[in-house]
Amino acid sequence: MADSNVEQLFVINNFNDIELDHVQRAALYESMGASLTRATQADKLGASVDCIPPGKRAVPYHFHHAQEEMFIILNGSGTLRIADQMRPIKEGDVICIPAGGQYPHQIINTSDQLLRYISISTTDSPEICEYPDSNKYLAKSTHNGSSFRAINSLIENVDYWDNEP
Repeated sequence: MADSNVEQLFVINNFNDIELDHVQRAALYESMGASLTRATQADKLGASVDCIPPGKRAVPYHFHHAQEEMFIILNGSGTLRIADQMRPIKEGDVICIPAGGQYPHQIINTSDQLLRYISISTTDSPEICEYPDSNKYLAKSTHNGSSFRAINSLIENVDYWDNEP
């Protein structure tokens, strides 16, 4: 006998049926994607389905200080920019990216067809994400319902005591 509370609370998302959000930032960035873990019981795991049109990329070249990522290529092909290398990727590839500055990465659709993949990540918090091409960082934290998010430049350093009374 199935527990009706479990049936009502347990969410199953299908990456073929989920409504995708479209994001575009001329001229290099464009993607369609959706979270697969939002509104689920997942607490320490994030996942999304992502689609990149030909000639585009979804996000800037970056690396995470805390979170690990995995990409599973469902359809299409492209290029993984990783640690300043350009590596071909194709349908069926599974790419695991550890946390840390050794593996900055970015997926680029260098083909003439749509590139579709699943992104899976840990949701460790706090998290710092660095963007080597633009010398900036994103700091974010979520804890007990409160959140913090800041994007700043790595170029300007301030003293610990600056602007303190």
